[in-house]
Amino acid sequence: MKGTKIGCREGDCGACTILVGELIAGQLRYRSMTSCLMPLTNAHGKHIVTIEGVNFPDKLNVVQQAMAENGATQCGFCTPGFVMSLSGYCLNNPSASSDGVIAAIDGNICRCTGYKSIERAAIAIHKQLQISDDPIAFVADHEMMPAYFTNIKNRLENLFSEQQQEANTFEITSGSFVGGGTDLYVQRHGEMGHDNSFLFDKPELNFIRQEQNTCRMGPAVTISDLRESEIINKYIPHFHKFSKLVSSTPIRNMATVAGNFVNASPIGDFSIFFLALDASITLKQKSEERTLPLRDFYKGYKQLNKEPDEYISGISFKLPKENSFFNFEKVSKRTHLDIASVNSALYLELNNNVIEKAGIAAGGVGPIPLYLRKTSAFLEGKIINDTLIDEAIAVMKTEISPISDARGTKEYKTLLLCQLIKAHFINLNKR
Repeated sequence: MKGTKIGCREGDCGACTILVGELIAGQLRYRSMTSCLMPLTNAHGKHIVTIEGVNFPDKLNVVQQAMAENGATQCGFCTPGFVMSLSGYCLNNPSASSDGVIAAIDGNICRCTGYKSIERAAIAIHKQLQISDDPIAFVADHEMMPAYFTNIKNRLENLFSEQQQEANTFEITSGSFVGGGTDLYVQRHGEMGHDNSFLFDKPELNFIRQEQNTCRMGPAVTISDLRESEIINKYIPHFHKFSKLVSSTPIRNMATVAGNFVNASPIGDFSIFFLALDASITLKQKSEERTLPLRDFYKGYKQLNKEPDEYISGISFKLPKENSFFNFEKVSKRTHLDIASVNSALYLELNNNVIEKAGIAAGGVGPIPLYLRKTSAFLEGKIINDTLIDEAIAVMKTEISPISDARGTKEYKTLLLCQLIKAHFINLNKR
């Protein structure tokens, strides 16, 4: 099979996109992923589909036909990746508008077409789909995708039954703990051995549940899992908008929240996100566990309050209250699919115009993802007005230590964070 292309080897270009089908809550769900960053163990118990797997023997499928009719391919190197992302969209229920099909290709890059012809093809595909109780049967019955897809659910169910007879608990081996690997396999690809502990494909580690006023998550929860969670979308209504600023669909399908924490990047988007929510993490070492606030996890640049054989076994945070406000802001050279120059998140609990509780975090302005303790404490008990915001910014400046680098000078980053704090309160006034 030669259709899947090797491009950037960093998960950015999408030329190597494949589909990964797995049973989620008894339903077969396909997600696009970049195969260049996917360890083989993450394919365990799943249906892996390359470009060859969506072909008909004697005709083009609905995606390929739309690409051809709209002149959506030139050199053709990126085409298999686009076809796979759009095929994945076909195999799941379509969104109400064409925005969903355009979002499905946000992880695919083309250097030839200028994208408009590809977008026209995507919209043409969207118009042929309809919401169905069984979207896979719909596209198979209408000969949009090969009929064999209708048998995959039963095959995976049988495979799952066989696996249930085996030990199905997470066992620690030597080596590194690996979540989605979306950064690890970029930064340390050549160093990664075979004897590692993989969390991504362990269903017992992938959960999001509500326990009274607390949300608890497992270490294998991905960004896409958060986007699809009823709990997250109920209590953080703008989560889709916030998370769209983070990476691309294939990477969000692979990247875990716990992995983002442990990566310890000073500009890790979800580290900043959950710092503002005052999240806690549980670290496990064999049979021993300990829980600590996420804000106490970072000791210095890439230095963690964690033993080498500890891993994050759980994440928890108090669910936002009815009188609360949460906002996430990010500035990068590109709006999407880019690393932040500076990012920030703000959580407030309000009584009329008085701040009863505050949590503010910022990235890109220090050696670690920063929970701004002094600024958060300063805001509490205060009435919101322009003077308070200016005073809070003054306090913030005493807590940060940005450096000049490729993403901007320290003066520029300081100015950005000042503006992001103002943006938080502007959005508060808009709600």
